[in-house]
Amino acid sequence: MKKKELVVSAIQNGTVIDHIPSDKLFQVIKILNLQDGKDQMLFGTNLESQKLGKKAIIKIQNRFFETSEINKIAIVCPTATLTIIKDYEVVDKRIPSLPDEFEGIVKCYNPKCITNHENVTPKFKVLDKQEIKLQCHYCQRITKEETLSFL
Repeated sequence: MKKKELVVSAIQNGTVIDHIPSDKLFQVIKILNLQDGKDQMLFGTNLESQKLGKKAIIKIQNRFFETSEINKIAIVCPTATLTIIKDYEVVDKRIPSLPDEFEGIVKCYNPKCITNHENVTPKFKVLDKQEIKLQCHYCQRITKEETLSFL
């Protein structure tokens, strides 16, 4: 019996986000607002992966990500890789890395924090990059991965 494989067309210019844990695919789509995009996008999930067992992948035509967006990816799935494509060629490959501090990406988990009541941009110190533990600059409350809420 001959094996069959699905062949996915290459993108001319854009980004491929690979090695996304399958259960994080739709969270990545949501935090990057990809559902609102007008450019061609392809995604697949529960694909075989030696690294993860099962993985997801997103290919987006004509889309390149800003540092703040890459930081969002690093928070949700630090195993991801971003491949930048120009004229059908790989020009750059990045592994998102969560910075030691960041601002304006997630909300503070503390409902009494000033950032949830006034026009103050949330700022966090990253305490743990593997387990995702973030400490609010203003109220010192710890926000964990399971309680993350993106702006």
